[in-house]
Amino acid sequence: MIRSAKTGGFGAVPTTTQLYAWAVTAFIDESPVDPTWVTSYDNRTQNFADIAAVIAANQDYWFCWGDYHAKGGTPSNSSGFLGSQSGDLNVARCLVQPNADCSSTYAARGTIFTYGVDGVCHQLANQVLYSTRAGGAQPLTVAKARGYWVSTAIYGTYGLQHAAWSGKIAACTAAAARALARRGKARPKMSAPPPAAPPDEFAQRVADVLGPNRLPLATQLLHLRAQFHTTAALQAHAARLPTADELNDRNQRFLDEAAKILPARDYERIFGVKVGLKIKVVRPDMMK
Repeated sequence: MIRSAKTGGFGAVPTTTQLYAWAVTAFIDESPVDPTWVTSYDNRTQNFADIAAVIAANQDYWFCWGDYHAKGGTPSNSSGFLGSQSGDLNVARCLVQPNADCSSTYAARGTIFTYGVDGVCHQLANQVLYSTRAGGAQPLTVAKARGYWVSTAIYGTYGLQHAAWSGKIAACTAAAARALARRGKARPKMSAPPPAAPPDEFAQRVADVLGPNRLPLATQLLHLRAQFHTTAALQAHAARLPTADELNDRNQRFLDEAAKILPARDYERIFGVKVGLKIKVVRPDMMK
């Protein structure tokens, strides 16, 4: 297990820092879904050869169910930079442990406990970035990554483990508040959303694309998605976890059903991909 050299934790001084989101080229060329991760440094100006160098520099790198990447970069985004925003570093570390490979460190998974079943790298990166909600700001997400709207349709913004995620938010923000109280400071302005209603970017995107005059079409699509989520959530408790191929096939069936509901132009505006394009969101190597 690789651990950060920083003291971290909620006994430490509350820390506000800039968090950075990144993407690299999709692992399968024909499937435009970019792997994403988060850092506490700008890798365009600070470049580290490996995770040991990151730790030695007293920085944080969140693997987000992926590999170590010194830099980002995709065909449409040479640096892979997706955005940056000020966040509470202690909250970020509590939500998802940095500087640790998800495959070997449970705390590095946030509540994306089982890759491909609970979510993928996009959802875990968003969990880290939830810490940028401090002060009431809209939290940064990796929405600029290719394949994001497919991923978010399938797994939501923060994954399918809704109860666990709400509990994680409550525990981490409460710990941050206690740390501030011990230092005689005011309570932080970050407040957790109602446990049953985390932000749903995809539903908002559907509403924005289809508009108020096509509410029945939006309702039909979101109902299809809700049914899909119900079935998908059951797989987290199955005796045998599905393979990457089975998950990708399952996800593709959902997209194919959505394509039957939507006109092609609306499908492409909502999902960000062409109708009929086969999308492989789940990486087989991560399922190992």
